[in-house]
Amino acid sequence: MNHPIPDTDLDEDNDFSPACQPAETLRLSVPIDLAGLRLDAALAKMLPDYSRSRIASWIKDGEVLCNGQPALPKAKLIGGEDLVVNIQPSHETQAFTPEAMPLDIIFEDDSVLVLNKPAGLVVHPAAGNWTGTLLNGLLAHAPELSQVPRAGIVHRLDKDTSGLMVVAKTLPAQNHLVQQLQSRSVKRIYRAIADGIVPFDGKIETQIGRDPHNRLKMAVVKFGGKEAITHVKVLERYQAHSYIECSLETGRTHQIRVHLREARHPLAGDPVYGNPRHPCSPEVKAEVKALARQALHAYRLSFVHPKTNETLSFEAPMPDDMYHLLSVLRLESGMDSALSHEQEWAEKFAGEDDDDWNEDDYDVDVVYVKDY
Repeated sequence: MNHPIPDTDLDEDNDFSPACQPAETLRLSVPIDLAGLRLDAALAKMLPDYSRSRIASWIKDGEVLCNGQPALPKAKLIGGEDLVVNIQPSHETQAFTPEAMPLDIIFEDDSVLVLNKPAGLVVHPAAGNWTGTLLNGLLAHAPELSQVPRAGIVHRLDKDTSGLMVVAKTLPAQNHLVQQLQSRSVKRIYRAIADGIVPFDGKIETQIGRDPHNRLKMAVVKFGGKEAITHVKVLERYQAHSYIECSLETGRTHQIRVHLREARHPLAGDPVYGNPRHPCSPEVKAEVKALARQALHAYRLSFVHPKTNETLSFEAPMPDDMYHLLSVLRLESGMDSALSHEQEWAEKFAGEDDDDWNEDDYDVDVVYVKDY
């Protein structure tokens, strides 16, 4: 089931907070001054720390007894009734439960942890995914993260985007990393496969906000969005696709996916923003379908270590599914051969380092998206 993007989740570098209450049973007596109120309204006054919707769900689920009998939400009280309320754990409580899972840890010390997130793993809990998230796995891997807000997560990747993330293991480290993200000093470079022939390197600069026609999606908007800047560099061109690098200045939800769609070069395989009818050979179409996700990988990550002030840089190898699609595209385009192993890919693009991302170095400085 699809769920709307929460209003507070328009930025991949946003905060989110746990709201944990332990499971317990409360025994209450209805005060006389609440006589005449409905049960749900009375409980809302007696239990101000809980929302009306949570109280209503407990009544509906039979977790509230009135004089020993399951209560009805609209039942009028006369005062003096004995209530038993079984406080049920909220979704947020479940969300912050440790769950052991394999994690591909690239680097770890007392301050930070860098990992290579696989496609298919949700980063943080939300509607429809309260358990089985990266946050649950981090709490199992490093229990001390329960003392750090958001279990140390300071930025996000979409569920079906693979690649590098940094996690803070202490509150000072988290504050330091958040400041770096806010000042745009963290370097995040992605590699992707886009539909069509991307003609040249350039910059996409727009506002991104909720799609006014579909709350499940984000979109480039004229007003009311947040500034979003993506730099695009072409690595290779094939018959009907392009292999590109994208560097983020900002971290908006679905930023690269929205920007490439707006530039009329959506990511191959993107189930939300892509073009399933993109013209290409049957062989390539089958490979894109087999990918079953957007062809997007967080390839390089650089930041200043919060404790040592040393600049750390990490790279995550291309995942097998994208690597295989690239090999098929190269062969179809008549290139010498598919690059047979990861080392060949690394050597081919070894010169594509961070220094090339200086905007003044572009062959063509172009804004793909028209100005409004």
